[in-house]
Amino acid sequence: MDWLLLNIGALLLLVVGSAFFSGSETALTAASRARMLTLGQQGFKRAIVVNKLHSRMEQVIGTILLGNACVNSFIAILSAQVFGAWFGDVGAVYAGIVATIIIFVMGEVLPKTFAINNADRSALTLAPIVLVLVRAIAPITHLTQMICSGILRLLGANIVNELGAEERIEELRGAIALHAGADEEIREAGQMLHSILDLEDVPVSDIMVHRRNMTMIDIEQPIEQLVAEVLQSPHTRLPLYRGQADNIIGVLHAKALLRAVQANQWKLDGIDIVSLASPPWFIPDQTNLLAQLEAFRKRREHFAMVVDEYGALMGIVTLEDILEEIVGDISDEHDVTVAGVRPQTDGSLEMDGTVTIRDLNREFGWRLPDEEASTIAGLVLFEAQQIPSPGQVFAFHGCRFEILERQRNQITRLKVTPPRDSRAIPGATPAGPTKAAIHG
Repeated sequence: MDWLLLNIGALLLLVVGSAFFSGSETALTAASRARMLTLGQQGFKRAIVVNKLHSRMEQVIGTILLGNACVNSFIAILSAQVFGAWFGDVGAVYAGIVATIIIFVMGEVLPKTFAINNADRSALTLAPIVLVLVRAIAPITHLTQMICSGILRLLGANIVNELGAEERIEELRGAIALHAGADEEIREAGQMLHSILDLEDVPVSDIMVHRRNMTMIDIEQPIEQLVAEVLQSPHTRLPLYRGQADNIIGVLHAKALLRAVQANQWKLDGIDIVSLASPPWFIPDQTNLLAQLEAFRKRREHFAMVVDEYGALMGIVTLEDILEEIVGDISDEHDVTVAGVRPQTDGSLEMDGTVTIRDLNREFGWRLPDEEASTIAGLVLFEAQQIPSPGQVFAFHGCRFEILERQRNQITRLKVTPPRDSRAIPGATPAGPTKAAIHG
């Protein structure tokens, strides 16, 4: 009888052990690595232990699986002995049924369900014990890993121990999307983080101020008129050109001009405007925003001229332009308000053709592709494969596009009607052009 009670007591302990190993595996794999890293940096000792285990998960999994296999095997053996003593030869069958139910319910489902719903707390609680076990049977798990790695190599399987740069960036994107929610603050933070990750993929030509919208100063005009144009402009840095607009000879800062006028006792005669200007900084139009942001920091400049492969002036890009790609539009008391997008009562949006697709996607949560065009007018031209006329209507990427105005070959104003769920445009894919429904 004592022997039987001893076996039943051992059986209960083994069930607890099975639950421990199953719960530990789930807790350590489901625990938030970001939260554990933060707690570890704050000096929380149990979080430091969890981080150590995360750094050697192969050994952890090997230890847990080995322990679980041993415990479950002993549960089957002891169950067979107990039920054999009670029911004789048929007890082995009963033992198999009961052991399966106990292991499945008490040793697997119950602890794993609890651990998955309390992953961080369970991981912090169980990690110290798991670390002791990992160290205790390290030789066995190391030998097992060597055998498994050798077999996988013989089978031609590729073993990757570290994630590459692209995989890590995709992991970051996934983490940002995972934590996105309806809360406005979280949504805006997620948009900014996505924008930071996109900087390397966006050329400066996508965000620059086009040359036709630039304010440039002709150095050959009378100084009185030149100063008047500088004062009327909302910008502090203005390109200077001589003769033709492509012949940029410098960039004039309004403060430098003001200091020179003050030093000249507020007289304009005798002021050398060219000497006040800084040399122009030309950059290729395909420079990505991340590289340009780093260049701005190194040179301690905020203003660059964008040129194409032939050296022709295309526009300008500033540090503020890049920052706005991350945090959204930055306006101050000197900015000129441009009515780029005008919501209508019927739910549609009237907008200028120069409105960028990236701004629309960020503002309204759309997913219009911006690989082939940077502006909404460019997207319509690409999809339609023609120069549309006012009154024509196109439908693609789940939206309806009506051409309102056109100047020469440029779409200047159009009306966009998004689907009812304006936060997500179905069918918007970065693949090639889709078929457009054309009415006119």
